Amino acid sequence: MTRPSKIVCAGRNYREHAKELGNEVPTAPLIFLKPASSVIDGGAAIVLPKDAGRVDFEGEIGVVIGTRLSRATREQAAAAVRGIVAVNDVSARDWQKGDGQWWRAKGSDTFCPIGPERQGTVNLHDLTVVTRVNGEECQRGGASEMVFPIDELLSYISQRMTLEPGDVVATGTPAGVKALKAGDVVEVEVLGWSKVSNPVVDEA
Repeated sequence: MTRPSKIVCAGRNYREHAKELGNEVPTAPLIFLKPASSVIDGGAAIVLPKDAGRVDFEGEIGVVIGTRLSRATREQAAAAVRGIVAVNDVSARDWQKGDGQWWRAKGSDTFCPIGPERQGTVNLHDLTVVTRVNGEECQRGGASEMVFPIDELLSYISQRMTLEPGDVVATGTPAGVKALKAGDVVEVEVLGWSKVSNPVVDEA
């Protein structure tokens, strides 16, 4: 995966995931950024920082932008999708709760594994993401279950932030997140489209 100029993410976009962490379902898309420096490919290790506390996996459907989007309608946004990728929005929960801003909780090095991009005509409402840890299924969620559908997210983001070709938008994680530990292997798959698998190690 070529590093995108930015990774734009939607938080709490599945009701059950918001509930499992004790959060309210947002009334408008909850948007944050992950830096390009957090991106790793499949096979590279997710590194658990020594002082991070609990670090969770978050399997997500990622969309890759193909044409520049600014103040786009939902129809324009859907037409601008170039491809689909699997994304693991690795998240340090203690930092996320304590910092206010999520810069290190979401943006630490190795905290954004991204799978290979598959291009083609896609029904954005008919995608499913599955996360497995050590071969055991932990998450399964469909785009049809999202609070804010993918085309709506893209349009919303584009009203204030121009999306450039190659940018990745991660669209939220379903319920079932759990803490990672050294020795785990975590796999995120967008069924029929993309898969990323990574071992987990402690920081040296």
